[in-house]
Amino acid sequence: VQLVESGGGLVQPGGSLRLSCAAAGISFSTYVITWHRQAPGKQRELVATITTDGNTDYTDSAKGRFTISRDNAKNTAYLQMNSLKPEDTAVYYCNAKKFQLTYWGQGTQVTVSS
Repeated sequence: VQLVESGGGLVQPGGSLRLSCAAAGISFSTYVITWHRQAPGKQRELVATITTDGNTDYTDSAKGRFTISRDNAKNTAYLQMNSLKPEDTAVYYCNAKKFQLTYWGQGTQVTVSS
């Protein structure tokens, strides 16, 4: 099983990034996908969730700025991040979960700075 995040980088405040999470080795469409982030010195926190039915949920920090989506045909999930702020700087991780099974990617760094 492999989850590979990509799309991170350095962006100015107010800018946008689109993160991708490519999955292999799982029946992707049957897993709930979540995006999390971990800033230096802080605990990992949930950012957004998309269910197998495509229902989405966001934490307050992400609402109105981030959009989670999935393409089951490509075994890939996405996190579109707009209006980025310096406090969004973190390593972003995707997670795939089904019952007791849970898998993490290696993370992708997002840095928001002028």
